[in-house]
Amino acid sequence: MTTPAAYPIGTPGIAWGPAEVSAWLSLQVRQRSYADDVLSRIGPLRTRFDVSEYGRIDYSPDSYPLVAIRSRDWRDDLPVALVTGGIHGYETSGVHGALQFVEQHAADYAGRLNLLMVPCVSPWAYERIHRWNALAIDPNRSFREDSPAPESAALMRLVAPLVGRFLVHIDLHETTDTDESEFRPALAARDGLPYVPGTIPDGFYVVGDTENPQPAFQQAVIEAVSKVTHIAPADAHGEIIGSPVAAPGLILYALTRLGLCASITRARYTTTTEVYPDSPRATPAQCNDAQVAAVCAALDFALASA
Repeated sequence: MTTPAAYPIGTPGIAWGPAEVSAWLSLQVRQRSYADDVLSRIGPLRTRFDVSEYGRIDYSPDSYPLVAIRSRDWRDDLPVALVTGGIHGYETSGVHGALQFVEQHAADYAGRLNLLMVPCVSPWAYERIHRWNALAIDPNRSFREDSPAPESAALMRLVAPLVGRFLVHIDLHETTDTDESEFRPALAARDGLPYVPGTIPDGFYVVGDTENPQPAFQQAVIEAVSKVTHIAPADAHGEIIGSPVAAPGLILYALTRLGLCASITRARYTTTTEVYPDSPRATPAQCNDAQVAAVCAALDFALASA
Protein backbone atom coordinates (compact mmCIF):
# COMPACT_ATOMS: atom_id res chain seq x y z
CA MET A 1 0.00 0.00 0.00
CA THR A 2 1.39 3.39 -1.04
CA THR A 3 0.86 6.36 1.23
CA PRO A 4 1.11 9.91 -0.14
CA ALA A 5 4.03 11.94 1.19
CA ALA A 6 1.95 15.12 1.29
CA TYR A 7 -1.76 15.74 0.99
CA PRO A 8 -2.64 17.66 -2.20
CA ILE A 9 -4.71 20.31 -0.42
CA GLY A 10 -3.32 22.94 1.93
CA THR A 11 0.11 23.90 3.19
CA PRO A 12 1.97 21.47 5.47
CA GLY A 13 1.87 22.66 9.07
CA ILE A 14 -1.04 25.06 8.54
CA ALA A 15 -4.62 24.07 9.39
CA TRP A 16 -7.20 24.42 6.66
CA GLY A 17 -9.33 27.50 6.33
CA PRO A 18 -12.48 28.02 4.24
CA ALA A 19 -10.54 28.06 0.96
CA GLU A 20 -8.99 24.65 1.61
CA VAL A 21 -12.31 23.16 2.73
CA SER A 22 -13.90 24.51 -0.45
CA ALA A 23 -11.11 23.00 -2.55
CA TRP A 24 -11.55 19.66 -0.82
CA LEU A 25 -15.34 19.79 -1.27
CA SER A 26 -14.96 20.46 -4.99
CA LEU A 27 -13.22 17.09 -5.36
CA GLN A 28 -16.00 15.06 -3.76
CA VAL A 29 -18.10 13.18 -6.32
CA ARG A 30 -21.32 11.24 -5.82
CA GLN A 31 -20.56 7.58 -6.46
CA ARG A 32 -23.72 5.82 -5.29
CA SER A 33 -27.30 6.60 -4.31
CA TYR A 34 -28.68 6.82 -0.78
CA ALA A 35 -32.19 6.69 -2.22
CA ASP A 36 -31.52 3.56 -4.27
CA ASP A 37 -29.35 1.70 -1.77
CA VAL A 38 -30.90 2.64 1.57
CA LEU A 39 -34.31 4.31 1.32
CA SER A 40 -35.54 1.74 -1.21
CA ARG A 41 -34.79 -1.05 1.28
CA ILE A 42 -36.39 0.80 4.17
CA GLY A 43 -39.65 1.34 2.29
CA PRO A 44 -40.83 -2.30 2.42
CA LEU A 45 -40.03 -2.45 6.14
CA ARG A 46 -42.93 -0.09 6.87
CA THR A 47 -45.29 -3.08 6.88
CA ARG A 48 -43.51 -4.54 9.91
CA PHE A 49 -41.84 -1.60 11.70
CA ASP A 50 -42.50 2.03 12.45
CA VAL A 51 -40.38 4.17 10.14
CA SER A 52 -39.96 7.89 10.72
CA GLU A 53 -37.88 10.82 9.54
CA TYR A 54 -35.96 12.19 12.53
CA GLY A 55 -34.21 14.99 10.70
CA ARG A 56 -32.93 16.23 7.37
CA ILE A 57 -29.43 17.02 6.18
CA ASP A 58 -29.13 19.87 3.70
CA TYR A 59 -25.91 20.43 1.81
CA SER A 60 -27.05 22.51 -1.13
CA PRO A 61 -28.11 21.39 -3.64
CA ASP A 62 -28.51 18.03 -1.90
CA SER A 63 -31.06 17.23 0.79
CA TYR A 64 -31.34 13.93 2.63
CA PRO A 65 -34.02 12.57 4.99
CA LEU A 66 -32.62 10.91 8.09
CA VAL A 67 -34.61 7.77 8.80
CA ALA A 68 -35.10 5.72 11.96
CA ILE A 69 -36.76 2.31 12.27
CA ARG A 70 -38.53 1.31 15.49
CA SER A 71 -40.15 -1.82 16.87
CA ARG A 72 -43.85 -1.70 16.10
CA ASP A 73 -44.71 -3.32 19.45
CA TRP A 74 -42.87 -0.62 21.45
CA ARG A 75 -43.52 -1.01 25.18
CA ASP A 76 -42.52 1.40 27.90
CA ASP A 77 -41.72 -1.46 30.29
CA LEU A 78 -39.02 -2.90 28.01
CA PRO A 79 -35.37 -1.82 27.74
CA VAL A 80 -34.20 -0.12 24.55
CA ALA A 81 -31.46 -1.17 22.14
CA LEU A 82 -29.91 1.15 19.55
CA VAL A 83 -28.26 -0.07 16.35
CA THR A 84 -26.44 2.55 14.27
CA GLY A 85 -24.61 2.31 10.96
CA GLY A 86 -23.12 4.68 8.45
CA ILE A 87 -21.68 7.19 10.90
CA HIS A 88 -18.85 7.13 8.40
CA GLY A 89 -20.44 6.93 4.98
CA TYR A 90 -17.63 4.97 3.36
CA GLU A 91 -17.97 2.07 5.81
CA THR A 92 -20.35 0.14 3.61
CA SER A 93 -21.08 -2.95 5.71
CA GLY A 94 -22.14 -0.74 8.61
CA VAL A 95 -25.05 0.49 6.51
CA HIS A 96 -25.90 -2.76 4.75
CA GLY A 97 -25.28 -4.89 7.81
CA ALA A 98 -27.74 -2.77 9.79
CA LEU A 99 -30.34 -3.08 7.04
CA GLN A 100 -29.76 -6.83 6.79
CA PHE A 101 -30.24 -7.18 10.55
CA VAL A 102 -33.55 -5.34 10.38
CA GLU A 103 -34.76 -7.41 7.43
CA GLN A 104 -33.73 -10.80 8.81
CA HIS A 105 -33.60 -10.67 12.61
CA ALA A 106 -35.14 -7.58 14.23
CA ALA A 107 -38.57 -9.20 14.48
CA ASP A 108 -37.03 -11.99 16.59
CA TYR A 109 -36.71 -9.54 19.48
CA ALA A 110 -40.35 -8.48 19.55
CA GLY A 111 -41.70 -8.38 23.09
CA ARG A 112 -38.21 -8.60 24.59
CA LEU A 113 -36.57 -5.34 23.52
CA ASN A 114 -37.56 -2.05 22.00
CA LEU A 115 -35.32 -1.68 18.94
CA LEU A 116 -34.33 1.69 17.54
CA MET A 117 -32.30 1.32 14.35
CA VAL A 118 -30.61 4.01 12.25
CA PRO A 119 -28.91 2.33 9.28
CA CYS A 120 -27.30 5.39 7.68
CA VAL A 121 -26.47 8.37 9.87
CA SER A 122 -24.39 10.20 7.21
CA PRO A 123 -26.11 9.93 3.81
CA TRP A 124 -24.03 12.64 2.07
CA ALA A 125 -20.85 10.76 2.99
CA TYR A 126 -22.45 7.44 2.03
CA GLU A 127 -23.00 8.69 -1.50
CA ARG A 128 -19.43 9.97 -1.79
CA ILE A 129 -17.83 6.99 -0.01
CA HIS A 130 -16.23 9.35 2.49
CA ARG A 131 -15.49 9.56 6.18
CA TRP A 132 -16.33 13.24 6.66
CA ASN A 133 -19.46 15.24 5.99
CA ALA A 134 -19.64 18.12 3.51
CA LEU A 135 -18.11 20.47 6.11
CA ALA A 136 -14.95 18.32 6.28
CA ILE A 137 -15.99 17.24 9.80
CA ASP A 138 -15.85 13.69 11.14
CA PRO A 139 -19.29 12.96 12.64
CA ASN A 140 -17.76 10.27 14.86
CA ARG A 141 -15.67 12.81 16.71
CA SER A 142 -18.61 15.19 17.07
CA PHE A 143 -21.09 13.55 19.44
CA ARG A 144 -21.03 16.29 22.04
CA GLU A 145 -23.03 19.31 23.12
CA ASP A 146 -23.22 21.98 20.40
CA SER A 147 -21.99 19.46 17.84
CA PRO A 148 -20.59 21.03 14.66
CA ALA A 149 -21.83 18.02 12.64
CA PRO A 150 -25.57 18.14 11.83
CA GLU A 151 -25.64 14.36 11.42
CA SER A 152 -24.38 13.87 14.98
CA ALA A 153 -26.65 16.54 16.43
CA ALA A 154 -29.72 14.99 14.79
CA LEU A 155 -28.94 11.52 16.16
CA MET A 156 -28.39 12.91 19.65
CA ARG A 157 -31.78 14.65 19.50
CA LEU A 158 -33.37 11.37 18.46
CA VAL A 159 -32.00 9.36 21.39
CA ALA A 160 -32.17 12.10 24.07
CA PRO A 161 -35.70 11.26 25.30
CA LEU A 162 -34.67 7.63 25.82
CA VAL A 163 -31.37 8.14 27.66
CA GLY A 164 -31.57 6.12 30.86
CA ARG A 165 -33.59 3.35 29.23
CA PHE A 166 -30.96 1.99 26.84
CA LEU A 167 -29.61 -1.44 27.68
CA VAL A 168 -27.31 -1.82 24.68
CA HIS A 169 -25.93 0.17 21.73
CA ILE A 170 -24.10 -1.42 18.80
CA ASP A 171 -22.39 1.01 16.42
CA LEU A 172 -21.31 -0.62 13.13
CA HIS A 173 -18.04 0.48 11.49
CA GLU A 174 -15.21 -0.66 9.24
CA THR A 175 -11.45 -0.14 9.21
CA THR A 176 -10.27 0.07 5.60
CA ASP A 177 -7.04 0.46 3.66
CA THR A 178 -8.21 3.94 2.68
CA ASP A 179 -7.89 4.96 6.31
CA GLU A 180 -4.15 5.07 5.68
CA SER A 181 -4.09 6.00 2.00
CA GLU A 182 -6.60 8.87 2.23
CA PHE A 183 -8.43 9.65 5.43
CA ARG A 184 -5.65 9.89 8.00
CA PRO A 185 -3.42 11.92 5.65
CA ALA A 186 -6.40 14.21 4.99
CA LEU A 187 -7.00 14.59 8.72
CA ALA A 188 -3.38 15.55 9.35
CA ALA A 189 -3.48 18.06 6.50
CA ARG A 190 -6.78 19.55 7.67
CA ASP A 191 -5.44 20.09 11.18
CA GLY A 192 -1.97 21.28 10.11
CA LEU A 193 -0.25 18.31 11.74
CA PRO A 194 2.39 15.89 10.48
CA TYR A 195 1.05 12.64 9.11
CA VAL A 196 2.32 9.63 11.06
CA PRO A 197 1.79 6.37 9.14
CA GLY A 198 -0.03 3.58 10.90
CA THR A 199 -1.02 0.01 10.12
CA ILE A 200 -4.35 -1.55 9.21
CA PRO A 201 -5.28 -4.71 11.14
CA ASP A 202 -6.37 -7.68 9.08
CA GLY A 203 -9.63 -8.78 10.60
CA PHE A 204 -12.57 -7.90 12.82
CA TYR A 205 -12.19 -6.18 16.19
CA VAL A 206 -14.33 -4.18 18.60
CA VAL A 207 -13.86 -0.97 20.53
CA GLY A 208 -15.12 -0.82 24.11
CA ASP A 209 -15.32 2.05 26.58
CA THR A 210 -12.43 2.66 28.96
CA GLU A 211 -14.97 3.78 31.57
CA ASN A 212 -17.26 0.76 31.08
CA PRO A 213 -15.34 -1.98 29.25
CA GLN A 214 -17.72 -4.94 29.79
CA PRO A 215 -15.15 -7.55 28.63
CA ALA A 216 -17.53 -10.52 28.77
CA PHE A 217 -19.99 -8.67 26.53
CA GLN A 218 -17.26 -7.73 24.06
CA GLN A 219 -15.98 -11.31 24.02
CA ALA A 220 -19.46 -12.62 23.22
CA VAL A 221 -19.56 -10.37 20.17
CA ILE A 222 -16.08 -11.41 19.04
CA GLU A 223 -16.85 -15.11 19.50
CA ALA A 224 -19.99 -14.85 17.38
CA VAL A 225 -18.22 -12.96 14.61
CA SER A 226 -15.29 -15.41 14.59
CA LYS A 227 -17.69 -17.95 13.07
CA VAL A 228 -18.22 -15.60 10.12
CA THR A 229 -14.86 -13.93 9.55
CA HIS A 230 -11.42 -13.81 11.14
CA ILE A 231 -10.51 -11.72 14.19
CA ALA A 232 -7.69 -9.18 13.93
CA PRO A 233 -4.49 -10.14 15.75
CA ALA A 234 -2.41 -7.68 17.71
CA ASP A 235 0.58 -6.19 15.92
CA ALA A 236 4.20 -6.60 17.03
CA HIS A 237 3.64 -3.97 19.74
CA GLY A 238 0.59 -5.74 21.17
CA GLU A 239 -1.69 -3.08 19.67
CA ILE A 240 -4.50 -2.58 17.17
CA ILE A 241 -4.48 0.81 15.38
CA GLY A 242 -2.16 2.18 18.02
CA SER A 243 -4.15 1.07 21.08
CA PRO A 244 -3.17 -1.71 23.49
CA VAL A 245 -5.14 -4.92 23.04
CA ALA A 246 -7.20 -5.45 26.19
CA ALA A 247 -8.25 -8.96 25.10
CA PRO A 248 -8.18 -10.78 21.77
CA GLY A 249 -9.91 -8.51 19.26
CA LEU A 250 -10.69 -5.80 21.82
CA ILE A 251 -9.33 -2.29 22.29
CA LEU A 252 -10.69 0.47 24.52
CA TYR A 253 -11.32 4.14 23.82
CA ALA A 254 -12.54 6.99 26.01
CA LEU A 255 -15.83 7.19 24.13
CA THR A 256 -17.29 10.32 25.71
CA ARG A 257 -14.09 12.35 25.68
CA LEU A 258 -13.51 11.53 22.02
CA GLY A 259 -17.08 12.37 21.03
CA LEU A 260 -17.81 8.90 19.64
CA CYS A 261 -21.26 7.70 18.71
CA ALA A 262 -21.20 4.76 21.13
CA SER A 263 -21.19 7.23 24.05
CA ILE A 264 -24.56 8.85 23.38
CA THR A 265 -26.96 6.38 25.01
CA ARG A 266 -25.14 5.76 28.32
CA ALA A 267 -26.18 2.14 27.89
CA ARG A 268 -24.83 -0.60 30.11
CA TYR A 269 -23.47 -2.44 27.09
CA THR A 270 -21.86 -0.57 24.20
CA THR A 271 -19.57 -1.69 21.42
CA THR A 272 -18.19 -0.33 18.18
CA THR A 273 -17.60 -3.02 15.57
CA GLU A 274 -14.74 -2.76 13.07
CA VAL A 275 -14.92 -5.02 10.02
CA TYR A 276 -12.00 -5.21 7.55
CA PRO A 277 -13.52 -5.30 4.04
CA ASP A 278 -10.18 -5.09 2.19
CA SER A 279 -8.92 -8.43 3.47
CA PRO A 280 -8.37 -11.11 0.82
CA ARG A 281 -9.99 -13.42 3.34
CA ALA A 282 -13.34 -11.58 3.45
CA THR A 283 -16.08 -10.89 0.91
CA PRO A 284 -18.67 -8.07 1.03
CA ALA A 285 -21.30 -10.64 2.01
CA GLN A 286 -19.12 -11.87 4.88
CA CYS A 287 -18.65 -8.31 6.08
CA ASN A 288 -22.41 -7.74 6.17
CA ASP A 289 -22.91 -11.10 7.88
CA ALA A 290 -20.27 -10.22 10.45
CA GLN A 291 -22.12 -7.03 11.34
CA VAL A 292 -25.37 -8.96 11.69
CA ALA A 293 -23.70 -11.59 13.88
CA ALA A 294 -22.28 -8.83 16.08
CA VAL A 295 -25.67 -7.19 16.55
CA CYS A 296 -27.43 -10.45 17.38
CA ALA A 297 -24.70 -11.52 19.82
CA ALA A 298 -24.76 -8.13 21.54
CA LEU A 299 -28.53 -8.17 21.95
CA ASP A 300 -28.58 -11.80 23.12
CA PHE A 301 -25.88 -11.21 25.72
CA ALA A 302 -27.52 -8.04 27.00
CA LEU A 303 -30.90 -9.75 27.34
CA ALA A 304 -29.41 -12.76 29.11
CA SER A 305 -27.55 -10.48 31.55
CA ALA A 306 -30.28 -7.92 32.20
